[in-house]
Amino acid sequence: MGVIPTEETHVKRSSSMSFAMRWKHENLRPILLSALFSIVMAVMFALLLYGISIKQVELVVGGETKQFKTRQSTLSAFLAEQQIAVGEYDKVSAAMDAKLKHGDKFVIERAVPVQLTADGKTETRYTVAKTVEGALEELQVELGELDKLTPAKEEPITFNTPIQIVRVQKLIEEQTEPIPFDTVKKNDPNLLKGKEQVVTEGKEGVLEKTVEKVFEDGQLVAENVVDTKVAQESVNQIVALGTKNPVVVLSAASPNIDEVTKGDVKFAYKQILNNVTLTAYSIDPKSTGKTSDHPQYGITASGTKVSEGRTIAVDPKVIPIGWWVYIEGIGLRRAEDTGSAVKGNIIDVYFENPDYAKRFGMKRGYKVYVIGKEKPTAN
Repeated sequence: MGVIPTEETHVKRSSSMSFAMRWKHENLRPILLSALFSIVMAVMFALLLYGISIKQVELVVGGETKQFKTRQSTLSAFLAEQQIAVGEYDKVSAAMDAKLKHGDKFVIERAVPVQLTADGKTETRYTVAKTVEGALEELQVELGELDKLTPAKEEPITFNTPIQIVRVQKLIEEQTEPIPFDTVKKNDPNLLKGKEQVVTEGKEGVLEKTVEKVFEDGQLVAENVVDTKVAQESVNQIVALGTKNPVVVLSAASPNIDEVTKGDVKFAYKQILNNVTLTAYSIDPKSTGKTSDHPQYGITASGTKVSEGRTIAVDPKVIPIGWWVYIEGIGLRRAEDTGSAVKGNIIDVYFENPDYAKRFGMKRGYKVYVIGKEKPTAN
């Protein structure tokens, strides 16, 4: 068996313990002092942090300003701490999760309801604006240039202020309307008295109008003509009024109307013809269509021989054949002949000279006295 070196081992352990005791004796005090210092510093730091966490903030609510001290770290926590509610439509100057810092200022604008009427409906809206104009801007309500606003833009907003917008729209419309024609009446001596005859048909014209229409909330409230233009002139209707006396069938039994003296001749007459047209003819073939070798050459319709100063051609329906007449400016003449062109108030006066008859032409406006079968004699 080997020898256990007990003594040598004992000597070594004793030496180790002695070293530990010496180290502990030398270092324990500094360690304790260091630990104590650390605890004191930690407490002081904690106290410092606690003091720093108190923040002073300024809050403006509805125009009223107040100062607050708080240890809360966010705006929402601070408002909850102060039991300050924020409505759905209220406006806050910062986000609710904003971090609080000492000296911060926050503003809460309280929204009020307004009664907005626009575009055919009324609804309750909320705004923090102070004026009507500001409310419209905030609510993003557009106001047209012509729209009507009540109350005025600068009026203040109060609780349940009624705001009414009337939408105004102006439209330009082109229209046409007829221009009535006038009826012009003119006397016609060739038309029997009492008769009317349309000579020219009337025609309506066309008037173009530019019309401005004003609508309020879709309802027409005004209509104004801003321009007019005649696109087509109207055409007057011309109506002939008869002035011709009805044809009177004269006979020997027809009574005399009156007596009149012309020059040295005084006579009674049965009818006056006004506006008589005079023409002239002669015995030449151009007038009668008969040459000198014709058996009826120079013979009138009544069978008499033509004679200048006596013979006239008439319409037998107006002046009976064989009757004497007095033509103003011409004198006494006898109705002895007829002619295809002699109708109505037309008298064809016989002249021997063809050239003179041709130059005589047509003369209008004569007055003729219808006398009868007997020729008046000079006084």
